[in-house]
Amino acid sequence: MVINGSKGDWKVDVGLEIHAQVISESKLFSGASTDFGGAPNSHASIIDAALPGVLPSLNQFVIKQAVKTGLALGGNINKDSFFDRKHYFYPDLPQGYQITQFYNPIVTGGAIEIENKKKIVLRSIHLEQDAGKSIHDQSPIHTYIDLNRAGIALMEIITEPDISSPSEATSFLKELRLILRYINACDGDMENGSLRCDANVSVRPLGSDKLGERCEIKNLNSIRNISIAIESEAKRQIALLESGGTITQETRLFNPNLSTTEFMRKKENAYEYHYFPDPDLPVVSLEQSFVDSVAASLPELPKSKIARYVNSLNLNEYDAKVIASNKDCASFFEKAVEHGISLENAKMIGNWVSVELFGYLNKHSISILQSPVKPSDLADLVILIKQGIISGTIAKQVFAEMCETSGKPMSIIKSRGLEQLSDEVTIEKLVDNILAINQDSVLAYKNGKEKILGFFVGQVMKKTSGKANPSLVNEILRKKLSK
Repeated sequence: MVINGSKGDWKVDVGLEIHAQVISESKLFSGASTDFGGAPNSHASIIDAALPGVLPSLNQFVIKQAVKTGLALGGNINKDSFFDRKHYFYPDLPQGYQITQFYNPIVTGGAIEIENKKKIVLRSIHLEQDAGKSIHDQSPIHTYIDLNRAGIALMEIITEPDISSPSEATSFLKELRLILRYINACDGDMENGSLRCDANVSVRPLGSDKLGERCEIKNLNSIRNISIAIESEAKRQIALLESGGTITQETRLFNPNLSTTEFMRKKENAYEYHYFPDPDLPVVSLEQSFVDSVAASLPELPKSKIARYVNSLNLNEYDAKVIASNKDCASFFEKAVEHGISLENAKMIGNWVSVELFGYLNKHSISILQSPVKPSDLADLVILIKQGIISGTIAKQVFAEMCETSGKPMSIIKSRGLEQLSDEVTIEKLVDNILAINQDSVLAYKNGKEKILGFFVGQVMKKTSGKANPSLVNEILRKKLSK
């Protein structure tokens, strides 16, 4: 992205730090529940409260989740990693430090390819514990501490400053969230804070090889806000530099009401946190056999699934991307294809899923898991179209009733008398009658106005309430009109 300033053009550089809450029944160092919600401090153990004498106990499942994430993102799994203490004060950080991985993270490297085929390189993925939550009451003024979230395992996924625009940032985050959901490592729910993002933004004159001084925008919690915040901060920095000012490294907050960033605090440097290895936690040593077993358990990832849908199931790229953009939708589609007997039906099933089914779900604001139509029933509907039992037009009527009643397609067809009319003698009589009373249109067709054929087809379909086999109608009409 190039921004035109008043005194020249500027390039934007963005690096992201994504905090992804790990899907796990218990926290990183305690057995307390990770369920969202609940009464304040109902999901906090003595370890989360940092009572004197308690010691952390590492959750092995979280290690597996981090390894799985690293493998899915093409990273290098470090066989030996360890935890460090990062010292700072927050009222909702009972220990007075955060347990994180600073010196030796569990994953280094990796990359995600975004829509424009550009690869965004990852620096590292490390594990750390989340802080609690401060609740402010204005009457009277009190601050309460809720430790339900304290100690929940987070993966911090850090990119290199490879992102050049707000659109690339949002593309990266959408792809990352999709992958995390596919491997069931994080639910990606930004509204509830399961996925949070900090954006490091800097600008430099176009053509310069030296990165500018960066400012960090904290706790961005929606894809839309991330895009707006990056553009707003980049323009702020450009305006400041062009007016003769300098950029100082600082942490800022995004104000969604004003669409601007605001100063929060001076940016801390690593030495200010006084990092040192946590003496209560041993080195995390991983066997190659463990890493191999996690790699073998990985599901088919979104890009591979899209490629298979296009190359093996003959879907167009748009339908493939729409279906694969949601793990549950992809599962629905694949169950329907499996029931559809022939791979030839897969393309039509894909079209019905991406257009008709998704249209209904979006209109009624329900998820694919709440679909009133089962995968097998949708496949049966497509088979009936292929077999000529019903036309595509009638199929839409049947589908609408399936959505309302969860009924079986053949039962609906029989109860409403919707079977397709494919009797050649009956259709031929109808065609003869329509041609006889529309001689002017017949003459116009023979004089070269071939679009009139659609008029004749429409008349036949009207007479049969849409039940006539359209292919047979077209065939008979062309035959009659060619005489």
